[in-house]
Amino acid sequence: MYPHQRERLEEALERAGVDALVATSPENIAYISGSGGTSARAPRFGVFARSGTALVVLADEVAGLVADAVDVDHVVAHGDFRAAFAAPLSSETRRIQSMLTASAASPGDALAAALVHLGVGQARIGIDEGALGRDAWHVLIECLVDAKIVPAGGYLAEARRVKAPYEIECLDHALRITEEALDAVIQVIERGMTEREAASLFAGEVVKRGAWPRPARIAMGERTWIAKPPPTDRALRKGDLVRFDAAASYKGYCASVARTAVLGEPAPSAESAFGALLAGVSAAADVIAPGASAQRVREATVEAVRAAGLPTYEPAGVGCGVGLASRERPEIAAGEATALAAGEVLRVDLAYYEIGSMGLRVGDTFLVSAAGTRALNRSRHHLIVLD
Repeated sequence: MYPHQRERLEEALERAGVDALVATSPENIAYISGSGGTSARAPRFGVFARSGTALVVLADEVAGLVADAVDVDHVVAHGDFRAAFAAPLSSETRRIQSMLTASAASPGDALAAALVHLGVGQARIGIDEGALGRDAWHVLIECLVDAKIVPAGGYLAEARRVKAPYEIECLDHALRITEEALDAVIQVIERGMTEREAASLFAGEVVKRGAWPRPARIAMGERTWIAKPPPTDRALRKGDLVRFDAAASYKGYCASVARTAVLGEPAPSAESAFGALLAGVSAAADVIAPGASAQRVREATVEAVRAAGLPTYEPAGVGCGVGLASRERPEIAAGEATALAAGEVLRVDLAYYEIGSMGLRVGDTFLVSAAGTRALNRSRHHLIVLD
């Protein structure tokens, strides 16, 4: 764990008034342990206390965690996993054997054991309630009879807001790969290519560059005004708008890019509306700074879009934080008084849907800095004219 993350988590302990934090969502577990992922069969837990960290997993995950040298102080397994061990035992296989031998009967029992290992078995425990259903919450309370349990998901989400230099590097790299992969699609997209073919090409380009693709939404023509269109066999035609919503993750950190293109000459109405969205992005960039409220960023953005030609523009929000999750605090939305802090990474994402006519989108990612906020994007966000 990097010193920045430890410091943020220790601050979260103080704010929550607890002795340990238990993460249940993949993003919070990754923040504590460096190991993300989830299981459909049983909950996973990451535990942080001043005395150390622990990871609670299914027994069949243990070998992978040891092989990957996941940086936690304790790994506690639960469930039954049978495996033979080749002789002589290495230090690695001996560790795996020891963990499997000590495997607990249930996730709750394993979590109780992890808390005991960290010396907080009878303390005040904050649990990330976000990924737990009501039944799972009550089961945990029954297993942790010696501890005082309080909800603490919000404190973990707040801890993740300000990024360490390593996190910023990962986000920047994820964004670079996303843009390069999207540019590879834009370079070859042509009349007759389908949404599905373009989305598949994007995914392949991301993988080639060492990142993990997220489902891309590439909408053409009349499908651009559908907010979340799945890719179909709709083929590109002359005069079509193309809306690209592309995303990828690198080492767990998320990036997305929103761009709009047209095959041929854009209609004046589309060109004008897109210009208004660009004015909004520019206004957001001018306002984003440490101490500025997320609400003020939203207000400046919407005011600029309206003044530039879309007088009725009224989005619920214009972006959010980004990190281990594609949507993190703060939301850049009305009523969000949260003051921005240096080290946050924000995505400003503007869309305009005119049902029956067009759908446009543009989005850039910004690093909030006391030395001057800057866009992390390398690609231009102009309306792209395809040959």
